[in-house]
Amino acid sequence: MSAPFDLTDDSVVVIIGTGAGGGVLANELAQKGISVVALEAGGRHLPQDYINDEWPSFGQLAWTDMRTTSGSWQVAKDFPNLPAWIVKAVGGSTVHWAGASLRIQEHEFRTKTEYGNIDGANLLDWPITLADLEPYYEKAENKLGVTRTNGIEGLPGNNNFKVMKAGADKMGYKNCHTGRMAINSAPRDGRAACQQLGFCFQGCKMGAKWSSAYVDIPQGEATGNLEVREHAHVLKIEHDNNGQVSGVLYADKDGNQHLQKCRVACVAGNSIESPRLLLNSASSMFPDGLANSSGMVGKNYMRHMTGSVYGIFENPVHMYRGTTMAGIITDESVNNPDRGFVGGYEMETVSIGPAFTAAFLNPGAWGREFAASMDSYTNMAGMWLVGEDMPQESNGITLSDEKDQHGMPAANVHFDDHPNDVAMRNHAYKQGMALYDSVGATQTLPTPPYPSTHNLGTNRMSAKPSDGVVNKHGQSHDIKNLFVSDGSQFTTGAAENPTLTIVSLAIRQADYIAEQMSSKGL
Repeated sequence: MSAPFDLTDDSVVVIIGTGAGGGVLANELAQKGISVVALEAGGRHLPQDYINDEWPSFGQLAWTDMRTTSGSWQVAKDFPNLPAWIVKAVGGSTVHWAGASLRIQEHEFRTKTEYGNIDGANLLDWPITLADLEPYYEKAENKLGVTRTNGIEGLPGNNNFKVMKAGADKMGYKNCHTGRMAINSAPRDGRAACQQLGFCFQGCKMGAKWSSAYVDIPQGEATGNLEVREHAHVLKIEHDNNGQVSGVLYADKDGNQHLQKCRVACVAGNSIESPRLLLNSASSMFPDGLANSSGMVGKNYMRHMTGSVYGIFENPVHMYRGTTMAGIITDESVNNPDRGFVGGYEMETVSIGPAFTAAFLNPGAWGREFAASMDSYTNMAGMWLVGEDMPQESNGITLSDEKDQHGMPAANVHFDDHPNDVAMRNHAYKQGMALYDSVGATQTLPTPPYPSTHNLGTNRMSAKPSDGVVNKHGQSHDIKNLFVSDGSQFTTGAAENPTLTIVSLAIRQADYIAEQMSSKGL
């Protein structure tokens, strides 16, 4: 364990959050000999602590601080104070994630160019290309142990996948397999192989699934250059008279406040908490919040086009046995406007237990039809639909009138579906239902979106400072020693699950920060 750094030590890099962005960045910098203090709002839970039971696990891991919602999206009606299902713990949502590790496609880095002007959408090309990120994707895939890369075998297919694959073949889909997953199909890097327990969302008790909680954070701590402070809820970022970040104010588990001085600050609190923190850090010099000269902090919130389809069959499927999301069809992820929308989507196996099925299948439902669906749980197969949603300036994070437990304004999450999102979801529902029908489903059930797990875009990258919040390295356009290190820096959302890209950007950002510190640019 590294020795603690002094609160007055202004040579450290402070990283806020320890998930896919912050946890990886902390380790990468520590490995380079840079002193890092990582502030984590939650506690530390490791594989031996995880609970293979949905509701108790949710209570252990989920970020349930006060939030409010607005807009016409279904989540605001069904889950008004839980717009996002993310983790408050060391490792962040890498504890909860399913492990799907997909590269963003080349055309998805330049959607403004590829898709043209879409009414109501605030599209923008990324300031980086796939070619820029490819070397870092390779490093990330090796770090995470992604199946079907680096000679790593794919995971075995469970019954849920076998139903999907049979339907994919009937539908004429060509690209269906058990996925590129950051889950060991064989022992690797001191981590066990997947035992098909089926509780991927509750934390992997085998440690077969990569998580920064038990991979990157301990590796960084072992160098002596990383100190992780748990139950350290950041309240605001402070700056000096020159407008450069000088320290980070946080509350400990007893509510006592501490100010950690720093040389560089990196915000990696997820696309809801990161913009909230920048907005809550407003000062006389930065009256609209830090890094917000463009007015874009909190804007262009994306959550992916999502939904699910379940099929009920005459015989048992036992979809809950085996890896939750080790099954994917990528044929629909192309950009083919002939379908009535731009962008594309993935179809991925998913299963949730009876408790969550009751909550999410048709929120608020009751009566004979709902009971009959639940009675058929053993005979269900399930898929999750995830696609590129359109960035809209009006979708975003603002400061709510409600306060959190520390007296700070909570986040309000506003979202309205774009017509392109609705058209894509309807197409995906139709295709998912047709797939299950093609292999003999007696009933198909499209379900509304769950609370958001892929929160993106609220501090977006841009070539021009007026178009976004950070540059191609995640460095604030306004404040050179302030970085954004999570999914909020995404310029657009792409169809793919975002974690691999967040990790790749963190590795790339670590190289840049180290080089800038060495050359005295920071």
